[in-house]
Amino acid sequence: MYREAIKQLELWKREANRKPMVLRGARQVGKTWIIKEFGKQYYEKCAYISMDENKRMEEVFREAFDIDRIIEMLEIEVGFKIEPEKTLIIFDEVQEIPRALKSLKYFQENAPQFHIIAAGSLLGIALHEGTSFPVGKVDFCNLYPLTFREFLLAFGEEKLIEVLDRNDVDIMQAFKTKYTDYLKYYYYVGGMPEAVSDFITNRDLKRVREIQNRLLYAYEYDLSKHAPKEIVTRIRMLWNSIPTQLAKENKKFIYGLIRKGARAREYEVAITWLVDVGLVYRIGRVKKPDFPLRAYQDFSAFKLFIVDVGLLGAMSGLNARTILEGNRLFEEFKGSLTEQYVLQQLVYCKINK
Repeated sequence: MYREAIKQLELWKREANRKPMVLRGARQVGKTWIIKEFGKQYYEKCAYISMDENKRMEEVFREAFDIDRIIEMLEIEVGFKIEPEKTLIIFDEVQEIPRALKSLKYFQENAPQFHIIAAGSLLGIALHEGTSFPVGKVDFCNLYPLTFREFLLAFGEEKLIEVLDRNDVDIMQAFKTKYTDYLKYYYYVGGMPEAVSDFITNRDLKRVREIQNRLLYAYEYDLSKHAPKEIVTRIRMLWNSIPTQLAKENKKFIYGLIRKGARAREYEVAITWLVDVGLVYRIGRVKKPDFPLRAYQDFSAFKLFIVDVGLLGAMSGLNARTILEGNRLFEEFKGSLTEQYVLQQLVYCKINK
């Protein structure tokens, strides 16, 4: 399926002052797929190396940052010669070996001819744990679940997108039902690539929900594996409270809905952890809609949204039949699904405008 982030990577490849690229995004949003696909389309060879539980790579980056030596060892690892300009070097799950992340500084300073993309789902957490980050020595690209536009592209609906781009209201009105049907499916399926791909192939909403529940289980596993033990329980309680928070007519996040008597200071670290791994967005309230919005932000009031509208539906137990029952899908949970949808589209537009 097509991801629009490919265009950003293509522009990066052409830059004369190109730096190593760091691709950020939550788990399972398609980071590994897109960098491999980019390597296949735009390079003769792709040197893909996962740092996850890779003892050999720990040895490669253990010594001083001698780029010639590192390249030689990477060539042994992948089994072919790494040629500048012709080979894309990929460091996946780079946060697992902090010195590999640090090496990007030396590649930028001493060997800018090499094209390198580093990716990781837990980079924000790694930085909070004291990992040395090559500030000013790397470029960034953010990857999110599929937007509604990418969702339509995945279904081969290029013409519907062309009409939207032209803002042709008459044609949009004529095909209103088709747009609405796709939007309903997007609300339920969401933008996680595995769920979208399976739905395109099988058109089975039950299978989609199973995939989403597996993804949610994987996120829960990440909480237990990577979060500090003393806050794991609070993270889980906070994470699981988000659908309830959004389903109520609250103007802000209510700590008392996590548990009776909960206080902000008890959960600030948990919120920060979930934001850093890309699972949660913290959206502040403004006192009035004026420019600049930041000047009117009320720091005492905010809402939390999760990474994907389809996963929000899965966490909320949204029944698949709802998608076939008129406008109920848009009315469920006090508009929380629509708020989540709008957030995802705005986040993408803000980063890629």
